[in-house]
Amino acid sequence: MNNDNNHNKMNRRHFLKVAGGTALASSTLLAACNNKDDNNSVAISEADVPKDKMTYRVNPNNGDRVSLLGYGMMRLPVEGGTTMRENPDAPLDQELINKEVDFAIEHGVNYFDTSPAYCQGKSETATGIALHRHPRDKYFIATKLSNFAPETRSFEESKKMFYNSLKELQVDYIDYMLLHSVGGGEDAIAEFNERFMDNGLLDWLVEQKAAGKIRNLGFSYHGDIAVFDNLLQWHDQDYYHWDFVQIELNYLDWKHAKEINEENTNAEYLYAELKKRGIPAVIMEPLLGGRLANMPDAIVADMKRRDPDSSVASWAFRYAGTPDGVLTVLSGMTWMDHLMENIKTYSPLKPVTQEEDAFLEKIADKIVDLQTIPCNDCNYCMPCPYGLNIPAIFVHYNKCIKEGNLVRDEKDSAYKQARKAFLVGYDYSVPKLRQANHCIGCGKCRSHCPQRIDIPKEMEKIDQFVEKLKLSDKKD
Repeated sequence: MNNDNNHNKMNRRHFLKVAGGTALASSTLLAACNNKDDNNSVAISEADVPKDKMTYRVNPNNGDRVSLLGYGMMRLPVEGGTTMRENPDAPLDQELINKEVDFAIEHGVNYFDTSPAYCQGKSETATGIALHRHPRDKYFIATKLSNFAPETRSFEESKKMFYNSLKELQVDYIDYMLLHSVGGGEDAIAEFNERFMDNGLLDWLVEQKAAGKIRNLGFSYHGDIAVFDNLLQWHDQDYYHWDFVQIELNYLDWKHAKEINEENTNAEYLYAELKKRGIPAVIMEPLLGGRLANMPDAIVADMKRRDPDSSVASWAFRYAGTPDGVLTVLSGMTWMDHLMENIKTYSPLKPVTQEEDAFLEKIADKIVDLQTIPCNDCNYCMPCPYGLNIPAIFVHYNKCIKEGNLVRDEKDSAYKQARKAFLVGYDYSVPKLRQANHCIGCGKCRSHCPQRIDIPKEMEKIDQFVEKLKLSDKKD
């Protein structure tokens, strides 16, 4: 019996390696939440949020009744009323986290998604503290095997990570366990093999599922489409059974992901592949890191004319929740107002109609034309070994595009005003020692980016733009 098991394990590992040498042609990527300064909020109070109207989806594998809104625990608030991006050294605000989790559960949210990598390694601890105060049958916990760093990829170190997750979350089992960020890295197949196959880790996780330590086993997809396709072939051929898969889905990425970055894959394809196999989809990035909530005034005006009483964000959440193969939609909700608004959007869900779908497709076309950098502010690229605040640089650059402060022609009448707005805002948003001109092009960040952004190239572009603005400023 043991010999047969070992033989099966070797076949499974060999399968991906063979596929890695033959079927690897196209590559992709996708990736996490809300921003406090979005321009589309609708005034809402606790009294406006219903407690008994949450939309639920049933997991066909085991009958789990899962809230359509999932709580992403990757953008937790820190003490002082700020975020970790703004104040990375501040401790998490556990009191506020407890309050928000209590409110979420009271209003029907029962899916909480975390990772050993979130919030500089603090998310699982904070999540465990907040949830442990509630009966275990009131919530589902999702966490991940986030063994990105080479020193964590051995079988023993990865096992330690799994057992530490149980400890920090204060649970005896994980409801939804994910292989984290599958398909990432410069050589996605080699990295997947090193993280999960060569060390026997995936087979061990299957054993933990059989032992009851894991109830559902899946993966989050952030990369090479060949890895995604091969893992689904495993499902088809009974090498491994995937209980769920986490993908990026929103109305921009549905048809435009590959147009924005040729290494990406459209969500339309990813969802269809899961749907035809009956694999429930967990959705990340419904707002693309807040970009689909904090949009140019002209686009906001279009949406408000269509539905004056709905926020821009609610359009994105309704879109992500409409497909019937979606089990839950994750949102990294830092602040109570976002939590309340998202709960209201899904209490109950008002599915997107065909006419609204066509409207959102036109909105997506306009967003593509903006040519912003597709950064989701997920912070996977951080910390930079040379001190750059990469997400903050991209956030400021994109914000200036949105607000019309990226005028490049010195003859343009708005050039001086736009130049001043960009430079002043840049120094305010990003300390001088953490700006783009300090990038040496080492490329260590590139392989960690879920959106496959060529970060050094973008840093060089932004630095050149800034230098041009400073030179023209001196001429005046």
